[in-house]
This record gives sequence, C-alpha cells and structure tokens, in this order.
Amino acid sequence: MQDNYAKLVMENLEKVFSGKPDELAANLPAEKHGDAFVFQAFGEECRVSPSGITLGGRTPESILGLLVSLYALQSQSQPCLFEPFRAFKELPDSMPYAGAFMTHTQQVLVPYVEQLENRVDQITAAFNSESAVPSTGGDYSFRLQPLPKIWLEFICYLPDDDFPASVTCLYSQNADRFLTTDALADVGEYAVKKIITLL
Repeated sequence: MQDNYAKLVMENLEKVFSGKPDELAANLPAEKHGDAFVFQAFGEECRVSPSGITLGGRTPESILGLLVSLYALQSQSQPCLFEPFRAFKELPDSMPYAGAFMTHTQQVLVPYVEQLENRVDQITAAFNSESAVPSTGGDYSFRLQPLPKIWLEFICYLPDDDFPASVTCLYSQNADRFLTTDALADVGEYAVKKIITLL
C-alpha cells in the first residue's frame, strides 16, 4: 500500500477503535476475534484491527485498504436495503465521478460479457453472493457483495446483429448510507477488477 493511503488507513482505524468498537461486530457486521473484526470484503477474508487491515491474509494494495477503513468508520446499525437497486447517477453528488464510473466499472467489463456468462456461479460464489432474479433484465444478471452492507447488481447484454455488448452496474438502495459516492465509485471499480482476475 502506498504511504499516503497507509497513513489515511491508520488515521481512520484510530478513529474507529477510539469510538465504540464493541458495536462494530453488529454494525459491519463481522465476527470478533480478539481485537480484530473479520468479514468478507471484495471476495476475500478481511480482518480489521487497531494495527491494520488485511485482505486474504495480506495488506491490501492501493485504495482497497482505504475503502475498508472508510466502511468501518461509517458503519452503523441500519440494515442494507436491496431494492430497488439504483443507478450510479442516482446517488448524491455523483456527476463528477460519472465518467470514471462508466469507464472503469461498466465499459471495462464489456469485452468479457460472453466469457462472464459461463462463470457467473463461480464469480458470485467468490463474493459470497447470488445470481440476480431473472426479471432483472438483460441477457443475464448477477449480484455481488463487495462489502457486507453494499451490493452491486450487474445487468449484462450480449452482442447481436443490431447492438454491441453492454453492462450496467446498479447499487443497493441505501448503499450511500455506508460510504460516500466517490468511495462507492471505487467499490464498483475494484469489484470489477476482482471479477476480471477470476476470469
């Protein structure tokens, strides 16, 4: 993790554990193991403790650690509300991030649409998630849980003679209660990066 991210992560963790850490188990939600809280994040076992964050037993690279620390910092008792799922543009103050979201979360998956169709079960299992209900739309769709109270729904269209392939990514109804919109954009981007590595 880069020094500037590492510094921000530790500052966030200091705030998390100087508050009411006993509430974290219910609010994240997570299992408490000693002074650490353990849950699934981005398809890996995530451990959050006063000394740092690990994903899959390793210190996460780049912004992932920061996203997890922000999620812990903003954790609250309110449950996740799934539906109706919302487009990114419906999230508050999303306009400055809309272009990057489209490029790094939706368009980047388009070349993989045909390959992904046959791997949906594997992808959703890795994220401890589920396939979307058939009525969602598209040629196929699925849901992922990159963080315990934040879900993404991907609606995929295969290419045909008239239209190219496309992907739409939606957010669970109250995802913005658990992270700011700019952080949610990053959640989408890093979830997609994980999908591509699994392919």
